[in-house]
Amino acid sequence: MPWSKNDYPPSMKNLDPRVRNKAVEIANALLEEGYEEGRAIAIGTAKAEEWDEKHPKERS
Repeated sequence: MPWSKNDYPPSMKNLDPRVRNKAVEIANALLEEGYEEGRAIAIGTAKAEEWDEKHPKERS
């Protein structure tokens, strides 16, 4: 089941919204490649956190 900005796995509820949105994007792509939900969530979350460290928010 694909997730969205407003409908995501409970394990992502405490993530920063920016990281959560990226995790959802990655996890959905992994689902399309045939990964199981649990694995897609875990990988998506880990990769989104790595992405966030490498791409810090611009300060205004």
